[in-house]
Amino acid sequence: MEYIKIRFVDYPEGGESELRKTLDEMLRGVSPRFTLSRHGWRPHVDIYETEEEVVVLAEIAGLQREEIDLEVGPRTVKIFGVRGGGPRGEDARYRLAEIPCGRFERNLALPSLIDTGTAVARYRDGLLEIRLGK
Repeated sequence: MEYIKIRFVDYPEGGESELRKTLDEMLRGVSPRFTLSRHGWRPHVDIYETEEEVVVLAEIAGLQREEIDLEVGPRTVKIFGVRGGGPRGEDARYRLAEIPCGRFERNLALPSLIDTGTAVARYRDGLLEIRLGK
């Protein structure tokens, strides 16, 4: 797996309230044009923990590792970046467009307090894996 650069923060900026996230998801469900937040899509994420660590897996295909930004705090992880559109020809017309592109962001609350000094992130085959020691 390729390693990802991690930025450590004590107090993450731009934490969204639960109400704002809920309203944003409801409005986006009605029409993708209506959104309260700046990001265009949210990657799918799994979080699990063992006795020693918390592991975050994020599905972010189609990026280079340098295009992924990551901030880790004692109880939070923020994954963000921009994914460009897919390959298109000059005369191409979409018949189906389901792969999201543009800005993405995911703010995650962790189930346990973590030791930020032990954080390691790797990206391979479209899957970002972040391992955080407790």
